[in-house]
Amino acid sequence: MKLTFDTKQTALAIRVDQQAELPDALERIGLGGSRSVLVVVGGASNISEADFPRIKRLFTEVLAPIAESLGAYVVDGGTDAGVMQLMGEARTQIGAKFALIGVTPESKVALPNQQEPAADLIPLEPNHTHFVLVPGKNWGDESPWISQVATVLANNAPSITVLLNGGEITFEDAFSSVNSGRLVVVIAGSGRTADILADALRGQATDERAKKLAKSGTLQYIDLIDIEKGVENLGKIIKGLLSN
Repeated sequence: MKLTFDTKQTALAIRVDQQAELPDALERIGLGGSRSVLVVVGGASNISEADFPRIKRLFTEVLAPIAESLGAYVVDGGTDAGVMQLMGEARTQIGAKFALIGVTPESKVALPNQQEPAADLIPLEPNHTHFVLVPGKNWGDESPWISQVATVLANNAPSITVLLNGGEITFEDAFSSVNSGRLVVVIAGSGRTADILADALRGQATDERAKKLAKSGTLQYIDLIDIEKGVENLGKIIKGLLSN
C-alpha cells in the first residue's frame, strides 16, 4: 500500500502477521538482495535539551551520511518522535536516497490516509521510505520484529544496532539485537538507557538487565563526547563496523 503524508511525501507500507512472511513481504515493497543494515533504537521522547544538539549532529553528520555512502538499509521504529524523527529528518536534510524502514505495531500508529485517527495514536515519520506494520497491542511488541526485519534485509551482509538514549523499551530492543547476534553500539553520554548500558560495560552496573547485556559480548560503547572532537573519528568507527 502507498501512504501519502500531508507533506506530499510518499512511502510504501506492508502488513505482516508472521515473521516467516518477511522475506516475501519485503520483496513486494522493493526491499531485497543483501546489503549492510543500520538499526537505530533509543529514545522516542525525553531526550534532554542539553543532549539534543549533539545527538542531532550524530544523525546528520555521521549516521545518515554513512548509510548513504554504503547504500545501507536503515531500520527503526518509524514513528514521528525522538531518534526516529531525527533519522528521517537527517535523511532529507542531506538529500540522501537510502531506504529508511520503520517497523511499528499497526494498532498504535495513525496512518496518514486515515480519516479520523484515534487521539492516542502516534503519527508515522514522513521522511521514511517504507513501513512494515506488525501485530501488537503495546509499544515494545515491535522490538523482535525490528531485529528480524534487519536480519532478513542484511541477508548475511554486516549489520549493527546503534542505541542512543532510550527508556524501558530500549532494553527490549537491545536484547532483540543481542539474541540475533547483532552488535549493539551504545552511544554513551546520550542519556538514560544508553548511559546505564555504558556504565555496565565499564563494570559499574546497577541494573540487572544491563549486567546481562554487558556480559553478552555483543555490546560496545562509543562516547558521545567524541562528537565534540570531530565527527570523523566516530564515523570511521561505525562505518568500519558496517563495512566488515
